[in-house]
Amino acid sequence: MDLLTGLWDALPALPRTLIAFAIVLGVLVFVHEMGHYLAARWRGVHVDAFSIGFGRPLLRWADRRGTEWRLGWIPLGGYVKLHGQEAPEDAPEEVRARWRSGQTFHEKPVGSRALIVAAGPAANFLLAALLFAGIFATVGQPVGTTTISAVVEGSAAAQAGLRPGDEILALDGQRVSRFDQVQRHVQPRAGQVVELRVRRDGQELTIAAVPAAREAPQGTVGMLGIQGGAARFERLDPFSALVAGTVQTADFTWQTLVAVGEMLTGARSTADLGGPIRIAEVSGEAASLGLLPLVNLMALLSISLGLLNLFPIPLLDGGHLLFYAAEAIRGRPLPPRALEYGFRAGFALLVALFIFVSWNDIMRLFG
Repeated sequence: MDLLTGLWDALPALPRTLIAFAIVLGVLVFVHEMGHYLAARWRGVHVDAFSIGFGRPLLRWADRRGTEWRLGWIPLGGYVKLHGQEAPEDAPEEVRARWRSGQTFHEKPVGSRALIVAAGPAANFLLAALLFAGIFATVGQPVGTTTISAVVEGSAAAQAGLRPGDEILALDGQRVSRFDQVQRHVQPRAGQVVELRVRRDGQELTIAAVPAAREAPQGTVGMLGIQGGAARFERLDPFSALVAGTVQTADFTWQTLVAVGEMLTGARSTADLGGPIRIAEVSGEAASLGLLPLVNLMALLSISLGLLNLFPIPLLDGGHLLFYAAEAIRGRPLPPRALEYGFRAGFALLVALFIFVSWNDIMRLFG
């Protein structure tokens, strides 16, 4: 391990960044496409090809089921080619002649097609939860201590007489040992008296504070205006780690949705959006810090990839799910022209988004 670490550290920055980028993106794309693949196999759809990367294959081989596995030289995505994915009217006669009866995608019920499409993003969310769970079970979950490190001037805590160095022992008679417990107790009690039992210079004191009301994405919450102490790590048992990993995944998903909403309304700058260059950059930075930061980054990017693919944009999984929802409501597929216009609009939107985030990346590097 020391030899591998030494070899890794000896690499120049650019090759190290590119290798880290290829590993991170390759794992995320593989898991995403494997979700589609396994769901297709479950619903009885044959898979013609499974590719990681685009362009001319560097490696290719066929398994006994007839699926061709490919490794493309452009590591910017991947795809699963489902058997009979196109509608019969869009496929030439010679292609339809080779279709396996009962194993084509287009002849499956709309529910099965939607499940196959949704399985890709679902696999990314599952990967994130498992990666977080692995961190919490091995390294531990970061937990802020209840010792106050800072008090905001003019805040409810300052008015109540709380000071840096005070250790919060209990809230309204309930014992607390982690800062997140303090937050959960205070947030729903805006404008209400909260009794804090604190330890100061070896003495226990009781202090009453009234959390101030603040607006947050989830509504009005109570705020004391304090910061917790340095985090410590608590190692969790496997079940608790899996629960905590799932909660962490849900929390980050919600935070991402809130951030996207704020960008759409103009409340947040879009300068934070990044593309492949930014992903490569942060992958290299995380890899240089060690395995733990790299795994944590992979979990966060897996959530982002799953969420992005669920946006209702034609060409993405979310766009297909939108079309399938319309098909389920109408009782028949949308007209071919509507699908064509939708895919054209989706392609134009994705190209514009790619140009925009790439421009952000360039400005971040050279601006």
